[in-house]
Amino acid sequence: MSDAASFSDDSNTGTLRFSGSLSLARLGDLPERLAAYDGRAERLDLSGIERLDTIGAWTIHRFAQRTGATVEGLTPDGQYLFDQVRAADQPVRIRGEHVPAFTRVLGEVGEATIQAGRTLYGLLGFLGATVIAFGSIIRYRRFRFNATVQRFEVVGVSALGIIALMSFLIGIVIAQQGAVQLRQFGAEIYTINLVGRLSLRELGVLMTAIMVAGRSGSAFAAQIGTMKLTEEVDAMRTIGVSPMEALVVPRVLATTLMMPLLGFYSALIGIIGGGLLCWASLGIPWVTYVQQIREVVPISDVYVGLIKAPVFGAIIGIAGCFQGMQVEADAEQVGLRTTSAVVQGIFLVIVLDAFFAVFFSSIGWL
Repeated sequence: MSDAASFSDDSNTGTLRFSGSLSLARLGDLPERLAAYDGRAERLDLSGIERLDTIGAWTIHRFAQRTGATVEGLTPDGQYLFDQVRAADQPVRIRGEHVPAFTRVLGEVGEATIQAGRTLYGLLGFLGATVIAFGSIIRYRRFRFNATVQRFEVVGVSALGIIALMSFLIGIVIAQQGAVQLRQFGAEIYTINLVGRLSLRELGVLMTAIMVAGRSGSAFAAQIGTMKLTEEVDAMRTIGVSPMEALVVPRVLATTLMMPLLGFYSALIGIIGGGLLCWASLGIPWVTYVQQIREVVPISDVYVGLIKAPVFGAIIGIAGCFQGMQVEADAEQVGLRTTSAVVQGIFLVIVLDAFFAVFFSSIGWL
């Protein structure tokens, strides 16, 4: 075992020669002796040191800093450790500098803008990778049928109950609010027009997309993110399985194909909810309600909903999988990325819905 750390004082040359082991276990009372030293110290000779660790390097550094002495005689490894300890000795500000409110808000806006741009760029790249994975599946005929069918069940069949309840209540709310406003003009019959067109054209597919984003998009991000943390994704790459083909493609395909069905289902349930309120509150018979729906709702409204639905589904699936693939470092990232997947999916759905509204209006599908 190495000897305890000690030093000798050469008062003629102002040199302190250290010997023994400058390690935590062998320092002994050296720090106290150095703190009480009041002699002349111009050079600290460490050529006799057998072992040096971080604590020993810190002790020598603080003594040299107090006395102004130079440190000599270290081995290359010891000198590297000493240099690292010396570089780490920086003052720490307990309280940050005061930043004007306008500057702080402007900086936060700038950081958010940069982050949004990076996220959009990454999302576009992930979209390209997903398309390439689709191409590889078609080319090499390695479609994962069981995984995709299981995603169909999770995204579609398991969501029928909550989507039906949501759509039914929204249909009632639309009919009730519309009837209250139209009653002022004696035009309660047009509540049917409002419920029918709004459910099939907009709210059916839009509310379903929001529900799928909150339910399935978050699940995709959490599942893939957890697999990233447990290194299952890396293990898949090691054994030659593409994570894009095994994890991303089945989920994106499930949301893309199930969204038209769920959107149309949601619109029908919403119409039923509106019809129930019209019958109970306005006294409109079911036969009249259905006949009016058939007369006032053009087939183009059905086409609009069916065209938008798969696009919304693809965006939700890609956003959820993309955020899951971004998980790194710790479990906190799973929660953050799951939240980002829901927010990003809903935001993109609403933005695309606005673009679709302008597009369909320009081609005459009003």
